[in-house]
Amino acid sequence: MEIETPQKITTFLMFEGNAEEAMTFYTSLFDDAEIITVSLYGPDGPGREGTVQHASFSLAGQRYMCIDSPVAHDFTFTPSVSLFVQCQDEAEIDRLYAALAEQGTELMPLGSYGFGAKFGWVNDRFGVSWQLSLQG
Repeated sequence: MEIETPQKITTFLMFEGNAEEAMTFYTSLFDDAEIITVSLYGPDGPGREGTVQHASFSLAGQRYMCIDSPVAHDFTFTPSVSLFVQCQDEAEIDRLYAALAEQGTELMPLGSYGFGAKFGWVNDRFGVSWQLSLQG
């Protein structure tokens, strides 16, 4: 399978069985978002049939790729790498934080920490880390 991307560097997210669910959730959060391609494993594997062999999606004009790894790993996502979102207004930061924190882990609750009007950091239910910032 040949993979082409319009940008030189693309964030690549590896899941273990819930890539399509995560991608659908993320694209539901942003107005300028879409699922671009999805290729699923078939009955001959190597991944579990119906899971994501490779997919690409965009959020606010930024492309991402994801897969469901056919191999179980002893590692997952870590907050040392996060997706940083500059929110346009308070309604957006509140909405995104609430959605991402649901069934996730709040690392820094929404508040003022001296480097912006409002900031929050959360690991979502899939383990992906998000920093949300409202400048003011």
